[in-house]
Amino acid sequence: MRRAYLRLFDFKQKVDYKIEILAGLTVALALIPEAVAFSIIAGLPPLVGLYAAFMMGLVTAIIGGRPGMISGATGAVAVVIVALAKTHGIEYVFATVILAGLFQMIVGFLKLGKLIRLVPHPVMFGFVNGLAIIIFLSQLVQFKTVVNGELVWLSGQALYLMLGLVALTIAIIAILPRFTKAVPASLVAIIIVFLIVVGFNIDTKTVGDIASISGGFPPFHIPAVPFSLETLQIIFPYAAIVAGVGLIESLLTLNLIDEITETRGSGNKECVAQGSANILSGLFFGMGGCAMIGQSLINISSGARARLSGIVAAVMLLVFIMFGAPLIEKMPMAALTGVMIMVAIGTFEWATFKLVGKMPRHDVFVILVVAGVTVLLHNLALAVLIGVIISSLVFAWESAKRIRARKYIDEKGIKHYEIYGPLFFGSVTAFNEKFDVLKDPEEVIIDFKDCKVVDMSGIEALNKLTERYRKVNKKLHLRHLSDDCRVLLKNADQVIEVSILEDPTYHVATDKML
Repeated sequence: MRRAYLRLFDFKQKVDYKIEILAGLTVALALIPEAVAFSIIAGLPPLVGLYAAFMMGLVTAIIGGRPGMISGATGAVAVVIVALAKTHGIEYVFATVILAGLFQMIVGFLKLGKLIRLVPHPVMFGFVNGLAIIIFLSQLVQFKTVVNGELVWLSGQALYLMLGLVALTIAIIAILPRFTKAVPASLVAIIIVFLIVVGFNIDTKTVGDIASISGGFPPFHIPAVPFSLETLQIIFPYAAIVAGVGLIESLLTLNLIDEITETRGSGNKECVAQGSANILSGLFFGMGGCAMIGQSLINISSGARARLSGIVAAVMLLVFIMFGAPLIEKMPMAALTGVMIMVAIGTFEWATFKLVGKMPRHDVFVILVVAGVTVLLHNLALAVLIGVIISSLVFAWESAKRIRARKYIDEKGIKHYEIYGPLFFGSVTAFNEKFDVLKDPEEVIIDFKDCKVVDMSGIEALNKLTERYRKVNKKLHLRHLSDDCRVLLKNADQVIEVSILEDPTYHVATDKML
């Protein structure tokens, strides 16, 4: 039992409890304004976002696939459910979150989390850079205020105070680590700015100006929706999108934290954890969510590496809601804004600029497109999907150009075609252009020793080629084809001369296999 407990909380490795606890406290403070803001974006009460942050953070910290990663209510999920909240109400949102959680658990159980490996590195660069820009731009709203129902920029003393406090926060975070790393610089910055604002009674925007965070323990609540096919038809599309967006953002964040910490998390385990957390969030009055790259980077940069920091962050968030609301609501937004700006700076891959002249142009294009879609549409899943599609098309195009043929006629007058490169849908046209059926001699040998037939388009190209040679009564030999290639060729018994010992054993992707 003790071993299972230690394994669950990752205490089998050496854990710096002080760093973990202080990092968790820092994350908890930074979670509050974001959870409130995302719930408002979704058109839901602030406590719904806070409860989601607590439940998502706690469950994924305990059973997630990446120690040190933080989950909570996110903007990506808020953007998806805002339309549902407006048209059908909060109860349908809870039901949607629960269904999305079920989808995510199924993905984890089917071990599909490894599909995130298909995301190319340029897409990751674009995703991270776009997200960094979003984090930075989202902080600009703190430099605005409402006047006559309109949001306008701060001016005069209010603006100078805000800029000064933000600059002080950034300076502390940047300079303090040079002298000591005993405590997270972000937490020290928040405390110092808080004490200055309270001590000098400075009139500046606080957490309480956004919304009240006072509440109790999240109540257990079964969504009050009809259990019918009509309800399923309403929530199914939203749930599928929430599940997809949540998993993409979570698994990309997991990969990023893996790179930073030089360790490896479990994508499938994280899928199950995200699903479980969303189900419980929907049952405990939460809006659901996924991994938060900004909060995760705050946690990692504070020195946290174990599950304890995430657990502390979630528990302390609940403590703030239940007991510390009056104090936390006095927290100056300038301090939290400074922290998030530093997160944005740390998130951005500045190495991108150095690689622009060194990497292929299509990779640079993918980075710009993914970052642009992320910033303009705030849709991380769509941005990543577009990036993967562009990268796949580029790969197919480059691979298609690799197919080539070496041609020669031997002493017997037999013409040989030695094919090099992959034969698939993208290279079929180039493959067909290699042959001169009418001018070829009576006997032709096509050697596939250095060519792999990848898909049914390649098989069909071979079928058409054999048909062309058959119509002009020329003898054609196809050598070094795999067993399934010979089976799939319609004219195999007429055209194939086989050498069993040399034939490769790869398989061709067919419709049945897909």
